[in-house]
Amino acid sequence: MEPGNQTSVSEFLLLGFSQDSEQQPILFGLFLSMFVVTVLGNLLIILAVISDSHLHTPMYFFLSNLSFADICFTSTTIPKMLVNIQTQRKSITFAGCITQMYFFMVFGSMDTFLLTVMAYDRLVAICHPLHYSVIMNPRLCGLLALVSWLISLTYSLIQSLLMLRLSFCTNWVIQHFYCELAQALTLACSDTLINYILLYMVTGFLGIVPFSGILFSYTQIVSSILRIPSANGKCKAFSTCASHLSVVSLFYGTGLGVYLSTDSSSWRGMVASVMYTVVTPMLNPFIYSLRNRDIRRALQELFLKDVKIKNMKRELFIFQGLWATSDKLLNLTDIIRFSHTVIMIYRGSQNTNKPHQRYTESI
Repeated sequence: MEPGNQTSVSEFLLLGFSQDSEQQPILFGLFLSMFVVTVLGNLLIILAVISDSHLHTPMYFFLSNLSFADICFTSTTIPKMLVNIQTQRKSITFAGCITQMYFFMVFGSMDTFLLTVMAYDRLVAICHPLHYSVIMNPRLCGLLALVSWLISLTYSLIQSLLMLRLSFCTNWVIQHFYCELAQALTLACSDTLINYILLYMVTGFLGIVPFSGILFSYTQIVSSILRIPSANGKCKAFSTCASHLSVVSLFYGTGLGVYLSTDSSSWRGMVASVMYTVVTPMLNPFIYSLRNRDIRRALQELFLKDVKIKNMKRELFIFQGLWATSDKLLNLTDIIRFSHTVIMIYRGSQNTNKPHQRYTESI
């Protein structure tokens, strides 16, 4: 390209799914509802894990990290798209585009690492159940999460800094609903060889290495399950991995489909992008909670605890009102009723936090 054809870009245009104004309200309502469900569902998983001491295990530690990454992953793209649809503007600033790319790569990479770590957790739980607590100790779990974050942050930062050195032509149109890295690189007029080398190397690393780790883990898991004599035991062992295997299949299937396709800006490519940026994070809470007894129990206790606190506050308010308006000692019946309520709430909370043995249905 000649120098005269290069300029300093100030913003990009995100074409999105459709230019038809009649379809914009439908798209806005669809993506807004999916975004709300994604945020609320994953937030409930995080609150359930934090509030229930029985879920303070490696399995649920990684699940809460996955839920947090999914919330952030979806929040990097959908809010901006909703704003563009509502305001009828397709533009995004250059700084905003680079920022969106950075966080998209961070949380997308985190999803791949966390799914791999969760596969290893299932491998240890099924193949080495007697040594599970020793192998998956808090130090190792924290180290695995920390390394995943560091790799994701470092790669995303390097790729974003390399984007800043590029100059762009007069065509600033990105045929996607978010600032996809590969799409933005096609608009550059300067040399993008280093960017493409890093892109393909890291895409291969994030796609092949973690997926190979997952395949190895499940190969060992299947081999261990086949050695179980009873059919009931085989079904129970396999059910512990069904949720994770469903999420892995959905995430990697759609993700690899996008990056292996020749034209990711096509309608099929954008639909696949929606599948792994919106649909997969939205379905994760349903997949894990519907198939997991411990998560369902924790969510029920979380809601019941909130109801109990509200009842206690109401009883306290009534008790204080009676005390303030009475010129003499309260009626014995009112005192007994209030005391009974406090005791029952206290006993309920004690039973909730009391350690007890129960079957833990793994993810």
